[in-house]
Amino acid sequence: MIDVHSEALDAEDFDTVITADIDFSGSLSFEKPLLIRGKVTGSVDSSGLLVIDEGAVVEAGISAARVVIRGTVRGDISAMERVEISATGKLYGDITAPAGGFFMESGCVFNGRCIMREKDERTDAE
Repeated sequence: MIDVHSEALDAEDFDTVITADIDFSGSLSFEKPLLIRGKVTGSVDSSGLLVIDEGAVVEAGISAARVVIRGTVRGDISAMERVEISATGKLYGDITAPAGGFFMESGCVFNGRCIMREKDERTDAE
């Protein structure tokens, strides 16, 4: 699996890219890695990796295995594995993640609550 916080990612690393000129509204559901560079409004449900790139805006509830925030997210996140907020990332919403599954870089913005569950606890969505 890609170690997001320690290496630069290119669009070629992803099966699908929502480019900066796309404004999507609705429900997204996917399994393979997805990179968002545009705007997404609605809901996102995934069993894979989701990366919100710098300049991207996501206004949605998110449920995914891994979420990396480099842009702006307004909505709650439920992660099966981990959530990472980079120095350029902004999250306005609550996080539910496994114990030890939440990482923040210095300079990021996080306005919300974080609930850490035991590794063997299941989320409501599972």
